[in-house]
Amino acid sequence: MICPACGFDNIAGEDECERCGTPLTGSERLSPQTRFEARLSGLASHSPLMVPRDTPISEAVASMREEGVDAILVVDRGRLVGIFTERDALLKVAGRRPVGLTVGDVMTRDPVVLREDDTVAVAINKMAFGGFRHIPLVEHGRPTGIVTAQDVFHRISTIVG
Repeated sequence: MICPACGFDNIAGEDECERCGTPLTGSERLSPQTRFEARLSGLASHSPLMVPRDTPISEAVASMREEGVDAILVVDRGRLVGIFTERDALLKVAGRRPVGLTVGDVMTRDPVVLREDDTVAVAINKMAFGGFRHIPLVEHGRPTGIVTAQDVFHRISTIVG
């Protein structure tokens, strides 16, 4: 069965898409206009801010403030190993002594990722079901951007209107 959200060809009888997790039951009712098959290529609004996992929390937060971003990607030898967001700073660092804490201590490890050839529907699905506002965009395990909820809403507005 073809997933109406991402176009993946699933095994007949599957309840949800193996690629994006979209429920497949009742999907035949969706029209082509509701599929949001536009690709994510070029969607990320800016280059990602990247730091190594041993970066002190205070330095990471200062960099985020200076760059005006809500998330930074944590890399090891150019490969994505985590993401650190303002939510991580509030929920995992607030109330603790940040002295000696590194980004690697509090980052979200092995984050959910998107690829340039994923569709807007896949991004919406991952954001909605995962409760994410930022998802790294990767190519061959190396970060190329961060897709934000704002980026997705902007793309939808260009598709619909």
